Amino acid sequence: MATTDRRSGPLPAALARVSSAAPLRDPRLAAVALAFAVVQLCYAVVHMDLGWDETVYLSQVDPRNPAAFFSAPRSRGISFLVAPVIALTSSTPLLRVALVLLSSAALFAAFKVWEPLLGRGRTALAALLYAGLWITVLSGPEVMPNLWVALTSVAVVGWFLRARHDGPGRRRALLGLAATLVAVTLFRAPDAVWLALPLLAACAAVRDWRRPGTVAAVLGGLALGGVQWTIEAYVRFGGIGGRLAVSSDTEGGMGAHLGAGLRAAYRSLNGPQLCRPCHIAGPAVTHSLWWLLLPVLLAAACALAPTAVTFLPVACGLSLAAPYLLLLDYSAPRFLLPSYALFALPVAGLAARAVRAARPGRPRYAVAGLLAAVLAVHLVVQVEELRVNTADARDTTVRYRRAADELMRLGLQPPCLVTGPRAQPIAYEAGCASAETMGNNRSTTNAGIVRAAASMPTALLFDTNDPYLPPFARTWHPHDIPGTDWVAYVP
Repeated sequence: MATTDRRSGPLPAALARVSSAAPLRDPRLAAVALAFAVVQLCYAVVHMDLGWDETVYLSQVDPRNPAAFFSAPRSRGISFLVAPVIALTSSTPLLRVALVLLSSAALFAAFKVWEPLLGRGRTALAALLYAGLWITVLSGPEVMPNLWVALTSVAVVGWFLRARHDGPGRRRALLGLAATLVAVTLFRAPDAVWLALPLLAACAAVRDWRRPGTVAAVLGGLALGGVQWTIEAYVRFGGIGGRLAVSSDTEGGMGAHLGAGLRAAYRSLNGPQLCRPCHIAGPAVTHSLWWLLLPVLLAAACALAPTAVTFLPVACGLSLAAPYLLLLDYSAPRFLLPSYALFALPVAGLAARAVRAARPGRPRYAVAGLLAAVLAVHLVVQVEELRVNTADARDTTVRYRRAADELMRLGLQPPCLVTGPRAQPIAYEAGCASAETMGNNRSTTNAGIVRAAASMPTALLFDTNDPYLPPFARTWHPHDIPGTDWVAYVP
């Protein structure tokens, strides 16, 4: 009678069948997304009230507050994203937690698109490289569009590359490409155009990619996502050209600022969150070395792996960075978030290639250990910058809250109006409307302020460092706002 060896009999075969039927899920990308959420909760959520730009975007959909002036360069996608949350609650911590969950899920979903292209390990590493930047963590729970442009751009390029091949997955890839490009356009319409340029150029240059379905998905995504932006351009600015012209004026005149934009981007690498004008000293080399080496790493990745999976993220990242580095004379760390997200993909591939190039055994372990140590040092530096910038953001928003509380103590109750260079975030906190008579957010005149003051509680927030006090406020009563450099002038 034949016997069965228990070590090689039915049990291993059964395990093989189970393994092939239900393969174990790779947890690395999910672990990165979970860690991203935890770091946001620990550092950003509990320490931050609402910033200036956030109150502008929130006020557009907040049923409890008047809508702030919405300038031409802005797009409304982030307002649409938070509308369901702000409709249910006015709690800033709850809003932050909701955005933490959304941004972490979006990180997972965006980089998940790349697993068939890069493999699971490289994709998880790319997500870690991007999520490990201090500005990525700080942007996760903020009501700002740049992080969402970044994550949807990663998905756009991934779906575009997956749409190259025929098969049952092509239709899904085309739908994913169009849908994610719609999202990019809603979040920032001009950025979507810069992202689409390399994609359309690739369709024109590579015969195998010159397919009507792919081109239609790119152009259709741009067109559908840009409907709202275009309608608003005609309603408020007289057309697309008018909106672009006003946008350029708001940005200080977009043009050939070749050296200024690059210098500003480097100087503001580790803060402040808005460097305008950007006359500060640059960061220490130890805290900016990764940024200085990034072009070298991208060039090495393209040279060692000259494939579309490497070239296209680099091309799209450079295209998205171009307007911020070449056409503006100021900068903010968040401007380059979409480029960093795309650049993380070839850099992760380069790191994996370096490990595989070493001989198996101790040499390979040594290379992997060295790269892990470099990454650990980089993450430590980023955590330190995150701590510093979170504290700066907290200090600024605490001043906004103090000013709003003082204005309410002085009798400003809705409906009310706050004007002056710091009006918008403080007005939002107080439940008032805001208006400015000069600057990028000019929305009224001195006469308009005087008329409003005759019918509702009104205050002018005056910065003591500003030598100009508007004529209408010279007969108003000044009140110092404790803990700030501001004075509130009240009729």
